[in-house]
Amino acid sequence: MNDVASWIWVLIPLAAIGIAPFKMWLRVKEKQLDRTSELTAEKAAQHVTRVAELEQRVRVLERIMTDGGIHTAAQIEALRDLPASSPTPEKVR
Repeated sequence: MNDVASWIWVLIPLAAIGIAPFKMWLRVKEKQLDRTSELTAEKAAQHVTRVAELEQRVRVLERIMTDGGIHTAAQIEALRDLPASSPTPEKVR
């Protein structure tokens, strides 16, 4: 019985000393989780933006496909007739 009591007095300070590295390890893990969640949120936002862009493009394609073919061909030909509006060096100055 006396041996157990003497070990308790040794184990209590050792446990107190061992808690500090454990707390540091927990802080590191918490920071890692925070960073991972930030990166995940950034990627999710990028995906939302990309999906919105793709949905807009699909809407345009649907409108082109459901539009009358003759009307679409006329619009394409009208675009070909427009002069090129690329700026020349004189216009830029």
